[in-house]
Amino acid sequence: MAPSAPRTRAAAALRMKQIALDNQRRTIRRLRAQLAGERRGLATTKRELEDTQVALEASHKKFQARIHEAEDSMQAQHLTIEALVDEKDSLLQTIQGLQEANNAPAPFDGDWEEEPEEEPEEEEIEDIPLARER
Repeated sequence: MAPSAPRTRAAAALRMKQIALDNQRRTIRRLRAQLAGERRGLATTKRELEDTQVALEASHKKFQARIHEAEDSMQAQHLTIEALVDEKDSLLQTIQGLQEANNAPAPFDGDWEEEPEEEPEEEEIEDIPLARER
């Protein structure tokens, strides 16, 4: 029995080492699978972020275009208002010239006075007798 004991111990030690290696292999496979899953998830997230960035850039360009359109519209409206003011001034001068030529009083003397607003007369409120409780 004595000679087989070292072999048994050696065989048990080899078996223990084999079990430890098998456990390490399983752990390594599990970690590799987990890592691959994480990489796939990160790749998906990266694609989503890139798509979002492209969408945001397109939206930004559309927004910038709308801002430019609004600025152009405002500038056009400003020019229209200036032209209308100039036309109004020209018409007032023409009217004043015609009135002076016809010796008519000038209604556009620049001293516009607004008529005071009439305050509505306050109606008197009659005392209404309260119904007596029975």
